[in-house]
Amino acid sequence: MNGAAKGAVIGGVFLALVGGAGYGVYTLVGDADGEGKGPDGETSVQAEKGSGPVSEKDAAKTAKAFLAAWAAGDERVAADLTNNAAAAQAAVGDFRTKSYVSKIVIAPGTPNGTVVPFKVEAEITYEGTTKPLAYDSQLTVVRGLTSGKPLVDWKPSVIHPQLQKDEKLRAGAPANPPVKAVDRNGEELTAEKYPSLRQVLDELRQSYGSKAGGKAGAELWIEPAAKDAPKRTLLTLVEGEPSTLKTYLDAKVQAAAEQAVAKFPEASVVAVQPSNGHILAVANHRKDGFNAAMRGNRAPGSTMKIVTAAMLLDRGLVAADKPAPCEKTVTWGREFHNLDHFDLPPGTNFATSFARSCNTAFIKQIKPVDDDSALPDEATEVFGIGLDWKTGILSTDGKVPPATGSAAAAEYIGQGQITMNPLNVASITATARTGVFRQPVLVSPELDGRKLATAERRMKSSVQQQLVGMMKLTATSGTAQKAMASVRGADKGAKTGSAEVGGAGESPDSWFTGFSGDVAAAAMVEGGGHGGEAAGPIVAQVLNAG
Repeated sequence: MNGAAKGAVIGGVFLALVGGAGYGVYTLVGDADGEGKGPDGETSVQAEKGSGPVSEKDAAKTAKAFLAAWAAGDERVAADLTNNAAAAQAAVGDFRTKSYVSKIVIAPGTPNGTVVPFKVEAEITYEGTTKPLAYDSQLTVVRGLTSGKPLVDWKPSVIHPQLQKDEKLRAGAPANPPVKAVDRNGEELTAEKYPSLRQVLDELRQSYGSKAGGKAGAELWIEPAAKDAPKRTLLTLVEGEPSTLKTYLDAKVQAAAEQAVAKFPEASVVAVQPSNGHILAVANHRKDGFNAAMRGNRAPGSTMKIVTAAMLLDRGLVAADKPAPCEKTVTWGREFHNLDHFDLPPGTNFATSFARSCNTAFIKQIKPVDDDSALPDEATEVFGIGLDWKTGILSTDGKVPPATGSAAAAEYIGQGQITMNPLNVASITATARTGVFRQPVLVSPELDGRKLATAERRMKSSVQQQLVGMMKLTATSGTAQKAMASVRGADKGAKTGSAEVGGAGESPDSWFTGFSGDVAAAAMVEGGGHGGEAAGPIVAQVLNAG
């Protein structure tokens, strides 16, 4: 800042009235223990070179000096007190000029070692409108690698706790007007009522706000690093005029999904309507806020056996009522075994092996199939996996690449190079339910003329009947029995799965998928254990709501 500073010592804290550049508030500069102003009016700190861990006292000094320079709008001084001067200077400068911060007070809290919490109280002024902005954040002080001085370890989250790598704070009139998203029955869907939908609603606004006819207001938002990612509104300065955007979501099912995933960490679930592909619910309970329900890519475990079974039935290699030996182990490139090395009596039919999730019964069929592309072809041609789904927001397609040897054996039971998310697996169950792939959709394709994916062929009627029958057996007397017991009605089926990711044998990912009437759902809980233990109760709760 170029303006002169005037101030007074109040309670041992030096407060400077800083002028110029739109700032005109009392901002914390330092205290009486050696911090203060340099010869040119710039904030200085008595930082000394050293080695070893930074002391709590040095951390407090450095933090106070940095926060004072930031509050004074002096990005050059603030930047020099960090270990990434270029990034810090840009961020502190942008905070004032591109976030339209007109006033700011920053108060440091009590250090906890080298971590110093602080509180920001600011005002955002844009075209004559001023709104308050207050939040808590923290910074960490480390020793500079080359200077040896205590420096703020620079991260975007220092400026605002919600900022991630390469993200920026911006204010103004957003390009996309707000939208009022409603469910299939006209009930409004808000992020306050349905927290899992926050990212979904942001993406809907980005995709359809300018098409739906609303009027933009003024906001403070987080500008994402990726071009296709949605902006995240932090503060509304001037209310816009939202347009109404109808989705296929069902508020009742969404509420149940939100409640269900909240019981497990790192949990995601999707529900779809088999008769038309409409997405009824999307919910996540994750620390990182990632929409893993629609964008995840993890091995789906034995839920993939729905596709593998369809392929084997399609080729006439198995039948639900014909024997399918379930031995303790089988070797194909390497040795594979069933959970806890169980086996089933000789003469056990394929339906029972499916219901008990017998790995060896499936892997033994690789030799008779004698086609490395059989499983990928079935996944794409019948179940629509990998056909570039256009749901209305960002989503990730499932992947079933061709494989040979032990990798092919792993894919038959949903491991190896196969990746899915709950959206993909819910769609697989929906396709099994009706025999026809209907691409999942969140909003009508008529809104933007997008073309939905269509599968090459429908499932053979005999295959579909046997597959549904085996899923029903799984729900009533197989591995899904416990979880599905709470699901009302007799028209229900399911499949469990657990997937070891990165050698996580003790805590595999928990997968579960099922249907009840005209609702299909799939859930995944990272590190949740076996399918029926965590993901199963989530799916059951969602199915009951449908």
